[in-house]
Amino acid sequence: MIRKTFHRQRARSSTAHQKSVGNGALLRFVPLGGLEEIGRNCMFFEYKNEIIIIDAGLQFPEDETPGVDYIIPNISYLESKKSNVQAIIFTHAHYDHIGALPHIIQRLGNPPIYATALTKGIIEKRQEDFPNSPKLNVNIVKNGDRVQLSNYFEAEFFGIPHTIPENAAVILKTPAGNMVNSSDFKIEYDAEGKVQGLQDLERIGKIGIHSLFIDSTRAEEEGRSLSEKVVEKNLEEIFKKAGGRIIVATFASLLTRINEIIKIAERLGRKVAFSGYSMKTNIQIAQNLGFIKPKQGTIIPLEEINKFRDEKLLILSTGAQGESNASLMRIVSGEHRQIKIRPGDTVVLSSSVIPGNERSVQVVKDNLSRQGAIVYHSALVDIHASGHAPKEDLKLLMKLIKPKFVVPIHGYYFMRAVNAQSAREMGFSKGNVILMDNGQVAELTKDNFKVLEETVPAFYVMVDGLGVGDVEEVVLRDRRNLAQEGMVVIIVTLDRGHGRLLKNPDIISRGFIYLKENQEILDDIRKRIRGLLSRLPTYQEAEPDYIKTLIRDQIGQFLYNKTRRRPMIIPVVIEI
Repeated sequence: MIRKTFHRQRARSSTAHQKSVGNGALLRFVPLGGLEEIGRNCMFFEYKNEIIIIDAGLQFPEDETPGVDYIIPNISYLESKKSNVQAIIFTHAHYDHIGALPHIIQRLGNPPIYATALTKGIIEKRQEDFPNSPKLNVNIVKNGDRVQLSNYFEAEFFGIPHTIPENAAVILKTPAGNMVNSSDFKIEYDAEGKVQGLQDLERIGKIGIHSLFIDSTRAEEEGRSLSEKVVEKNLEEIFKKAGGRIIVATFASLLTRINEIIKIAERLGRKVAFSGYSMKTNIQIAQNLGFIKPKQGTIIPLEEINKFRDEKLLILSTGAQGESNASLMRIVSGEHRQIKIRPGDTVVLSSSVIPGNERSVQVVKDNLSRQGAIVYHSALVDIHASGHAPKEDLKLLMKLIKPKFVVPIHGYYFMRAVNAQSAREMGFSKGNVILMDNGQVAELTKDNFKVLEETVPAFYVMVDGLGVGDVEEVVLRDRRNLAQEGMVVIIVTLDRGHGRLLKNPDIISRGFIYLKENQEILDDIRKRIRGLLSRLPTYQEAEPDYIKTLIRDQIGQFLYNKTRRRPMIIPVVIEI
């Protein structure tokens, strides 16, 4: 085991005080994201004047957040104590664990970051898109390293399988005991179904673990993880049968599988091209670090695919979720400059469908089939193995780690509740299985894990274009209302002196009714506006705000009575 101590410039408690910590030491644990959603993973531990953060990811928008690019953790509590933040640890390079960093790093005082080499590479590449962010202080760690983060905290990193190289689970050594963050993980099996690589987990179970913070993403699914070897075998069989081009759509972050796909292509004598910015970027970083080592001449520029026969080509593409701006969707719609679907192309969707994306993925499959492509997906044949452990593998990790307390993380409440039930089935008492929500505060001693009444802010912080946090609930409510009911703009021109209507009101409708086919409603609206304004006293100046409120309320009620819909009413008063 390698021990590292990195030079720091952060405030610390005295070493003498550290040595005086006894059984009554109170460690605070707070999840800021990832416990009520998929994504936005972020948590921190706090002891006296030291804070350690683990992960800072983004969450993709939901149906209830229209127009939002993504959602990040709320760090207002941490921002108020930024001088105490000793380190940010990143477990791996998926955006649900690293994606919020450019938006929060400056607000946290640019603390030191600890990450493996691949994670560092992807973090720094993403940081280039934010030129006003500070230069990062990233310290590279390897699985097996021990790092003294501060006076009270030490981290030990150990490798655990996922879908990206150098995934690092963490043992955080604290005054209250050893805390294990499992990261996203799976248990790996060989092609015969024999479990692989449990030595580290067995060793960790012998050192005494206070709490295991365990992934819950697939806690509902019975059984064990599908072996990646089975996936590779099935992919190779499909590739062998393909008579034309092969297009494989997958997540750009599934670098372990991408590496194997390139190896299969080499065995079958196919050239490999990449389509999609994130695909090209991630593979280039992995190549630079030696995680992907293609043979000379295997990789070709996308612009050169027409120089090769179809049966000699394999294209790796983003867009397996049917994302509108991803490479595969542009190929399907005919908007891609280099690639058009041809009859006989084999298209492999090597990923699971994220909940909420079912419709967009179905549209992609339909359109591919219409254009004559042969489509394979994971419901037909095992061509995708999730990077998240199902129920039996989660139980196996609990058995090997042997913690006092089990804390399900990474998932909706139901997923975590199922994981909690699995822990109880493994013999953990109800009081030792902890279900928390984002923003709740827990106090930990050597023998206790207590969730307090206290909370910290953990509501959504939304990123929309260049704005961070400026889209709040009232804005989302207006967007939802516009999407569901539409809007009506009413423009009235008044005499400034006595409020007399100078011209017929102009009415604009968007998403409510088609005005040309609803002249009767249009005439009724104008008639009611004239009636409202005629009842205003002419001996005093018109009050525009009062008139706007009057129009909004009266016309809104009239339209509801007429249509049973409530469009957004936007009155505009012009005084002359």
